[in-house]
Amino acid sequence: MLYWLTTFADTLPGFNLFRFITFRAGAAFFTALFFGFYFGKPLINLLRTRQTNGQPIREDGPESHLLTKTGTPTMGGLLILSALTVATLLWARLDNPYVWIVLLVTLGFGAIGFADDLAKVSRGNVKGVPGRVRLALGVLIGMGASLAAMLVHPPSLQGQLAVPVFKEVLFNMGWFFVPFGAFVILGAANSVNLTDGLDGLAIMPVMIAATTLGVIAYAVGRVDFTAYLDVHYVPGVGELLIVTAALAGGGLGFLWYNAPPAAVFMGDTGSLALGGALGAIAVATKHEIVLAIVGGIFVVETLSVIIQVVYFKATGKRVFLMAPIHHHFEKKGWAEPQIVIRFWIIALVLALIGLATLKVR
Repeated sequence: MLYWLTTFADTLPGFNLFRFITFRAGAAFFTALFFGFYFGKPLINLLRTRQTNGQPIREDGPESHLLTKTGTPTMGGLLILSALTVATLLWARLDNPYVWIVLLVTLGFGAIGFADDLAKVSRGNVKGVPGRVRLALGVLIGMGASLAAMLVHPPSLQGQLAVPVFKEVLFNMGWFFVPFGAFVILGAANSVNLTDGLDGLAIMPVMIAATTLGVIAYAVGRVDFTAYLDVHYVPGVGELLIVTAALAGGGLGFLWYNAPPAAVFMGDTGSLALGGALGAIAVATKHEIVLAIVGGIFVVETLSVIIQVVYFKATGKRVFLMAPIHHHFEKKGWAEPQIVIRFWIIALVLALIGLATLKVR
């Protein structure tokens, strides 16, 4: 919205700054951060008054959660989504299709998560919106976003799957790219949702992954950078750096209240939305495979659930003490902050590996 101030760049000093993506990304970060700090406490108080018993806690989960997490309100993802949306609308170019694709995916999955959280809180149990309904809605959003991204990609990249590390290696998926992109977006959304099980566990890896994807978006959106790095050029996608900066700022503001012991949980409202955002950014930047590296924490969490279910059905035994895998470490006696911080460290290392794929060719 504020990009229009560049019209004064030739007549008034200082307004030229609004032309630079990096300046607007920094402004978006601090706008979202301030929003999170300022509105965090009032939102938590509102959620507490509306949610008498807080988020329902799974009875089959770790026993300690029934003692330490009962009564904590959920839907804190509203804080992140509001901060992200306000900052993006203020500082991004609103004529950029990639911004709208990512923003609408984020809000779409946020709406699914909100409905799920609302159903859980209203019923006082962990049963929310039926899984089939959530899946169907997620597939529709993912397919629509993937199709839109494919249509706005340059002709040389439409329907193509880029392979990291190898120079100019592209697999032509044709129209199959649409369901593939939907799978990436839906998979990312549900993976982050599975990871959100401990105070602060999901939000920091999401922020790290989003920041990494933002740097990648900025790089592949500049023709001079892509020529130097030998990666594909996606004109206009660099504007997504502003979206990821807003996500990081809003996430940091939320973490202030979600740090152990959490005053609020993000709930499915936040986890589904943020995961969907990561998937949509990966599809837009043609870095779907790199997302699996950068978001390796989310991949491992999802695989732990799949392995546990498949192995139990086949043998009647469990591979992990409890899945997702962060609960396994809880059962082994690790303290919650110990698990969370170690996962943060792993997420940071994976992000650096993901960034290295830009240069290693």
